[in-house]
Amino acid sequence: MSHFFDSAQQRDIQALSHTFTGRTQWPTWLLLIAVPGAWFALLLASPLLGAGLTIVLLIPVVVLWMSVQHELLHGHPTRFNGVNKVLGYAPFALWYPYTLYRDSHLQHHRDHDLTIPGIDPESRYLKRADWQRSAKWLRGLLWLNKTVFGRLLVGPPLALLGMAAEELHRLRQGDRQAWLMWLTHGFFTLLMFAFIARYSDVAIWQYVFLVTVPVLSIGMVRSFYEHRPAAQPEQRTVLNEAGWPWTWLFLNLNLHLVHHDLPRLPWFYMPRVYQARREQWQQRSGGYVVHGYGELIRRHAVQAIDSPQHPFT
Repeated sequence: MSHFFDSAQQRDIQALSHTFTGRTQWPTWLLLIAVPGAWFALLLASPLLGAGLTIVLLIPVVVLWMSVQHELLHGHPTRFNGVNKVLGYAPFALWYPYTLYRDSHLQHHRDHDLTIPGIDPESRYLKRADWQRSAKWLRGLLWLNKTVFGRLLVGPPLALLGMAAEELHRLRQGDRQAWLMWLTHGFFTLLMFAFIARYSDVAIWQYVFLVTVPVLSIGMVRSFYEHRPAAQPEQRTVLNEAGWPWTWLFLNLNLHLVHHDLPRLPWFYMPRVYQARREQWQQRSGGYVVHGYGELIRRHAVQAIDSPQHPFT
């Protein structure tokens, strides 16, 4: 990134970390109090609210929790990975243990490997040889996953099945870390379910299928066109100029190139850094700019945005 930022711009970005907000990271600490607080409050209030309204309100809360977890794994609000892990370990979103999410996502941040199937753990593409020998029904599902509506429907089960296959392999191999991670995650998940069953009017099956699955689908909207194949690594990551409420739910991760170039920059500074050099950022991305998630939905609700086959592997 040194060739992109001159010394004055590097100083301006560095100066942000010395402000009161940058030093204290109080917006992230506030979220770490408010989001779990809202989760507990909604469930405790569910006898008054009713299960239906509680479920509707829980969905954005849990989406926001996943965004908070993303901040934690990137070293916010503390520099200590162990502390951040404790702060973000609550399994409100259920499916992915914090440690698994952290390790795979940090591997994804090797920008030279972005979108490369088999290397980038968040790639949504297949190698040419794998595509050619895949079954027709699987090709159909992968094409469907390249539309917004398809992403909402089949994105979560495809991701979960892929994760389950990899993790079951690790468990069968006797991977000690995998066993410890899943046993710990399972323990806290059971505690969460016990709380839901004892203190709320939301059934556990409702929480699993009507809260956490829609949460995954909304997360799939964010990642729907987050990366594309391109020769230059910096042109593989999108700048999505989304508005509220997406920027809030995703903590500005729509400005994804800014995040990949500056992963240590906290969420509350990303819009400022982007707007300070908006044209240069867009040039750096090779014009990989989307004007909000509404644009993606209008154009690609039922039309595939690109091919599931990676173009140059």
